[in-house]
Amino acid sequence: MGLTDMEEIKTIRENTNYKKLSIQVSLNGLSFCILNQQDNKIIYFKKIQFEKQLDPIKVLSKIEITYEQEESLKQPVDEVILLFSSSLFTLVPEELFDEDNAASYLKFNTKILKTDFIAFDKINSEIVNIYIPYANIINYFFDKYGEFEYRHSLSVLIESLLGLENKKLKPQVYLHSHLNSYELIVIENGKLIFANSFEYDTKEDFLYYLLFTAEQLNLDPHEFELILFGEISKDSEEYKIAWNYIKNISFMRPFHSFQFETKSKPTQELSEYLLIKSL
Repeated sequence: MGLTDMEEIKTIRENTNYKKLSIQVSLNGLSFCILNQQDNKIIYFKKIQFEKQLDPIKVLSKIEITYEQEESLKQPVDEVILLFSSSLFTLVPEELFDEDNAASYLKFNTKILKTDFIAFDKINSEIVNIYIPYANIINYFFDKYGEFEYRHSLSVLIESLLGLENKKLKPQVYLHSHLNSYELIVIENGKLIFANSFEYDTKEDFLYYLLFTAEQLNLDPHEFELILFGEISKDSEEYKIAWNYIKNISFMRPFHSFQFETKSKPTQELSEYLLIKSL
């Protein structure tokens, strides 16, 4: 090995921090998480819930303020992944997807502006998630970190759940809950059967969308298994009302092997499923 090679290896080592930053952005809040990949330990976690839903310009302002206030976010990292959580998406089979006409798939369930930027994620080489990310926020992080990965949070959710499946014959219904919204994923025999998101105002609305979806898919509430995770617990009104109608309800099992620094541990790990799963 020559001197030049040794200097190159030294430079690579000096520029390696073994840290990965995961960021989740929605119009309702922000979450940040930094993993020390050498120790397999999460060394930073921050969650910010907005008092009301904001527009992308005001969300960017919140991000800028957070970076000004949080010293931990100023440390160098090697990898950055940004997750967008929104209802501006649609799923299509990969075999039917035409990248040149990506916007045409979205126009059936959301209003598209000429200035909107269209992105897509390929999921397990079978499904394409087409969505509208917030371009101003992408530009902000590109200026800060250079090239980085961004995805829709539903893509991470579906991939992770398909990875958990052992091709169970009975349908598995996964409900990932947020404040006043949730994603519903149905998997049967290792295949994605259904995926969508719902916004709700009352616990009755929460139950209605769940039971209506089950009815449309011919799922018997006394037969299918409902697995809950996200921002929901046994004390939640949503859980209590669902318990009256659905026989088999459980919570997601432990889903990661990371350790936490004490000050960086979420109150409920299941509420940060997507953020942690993206690390």
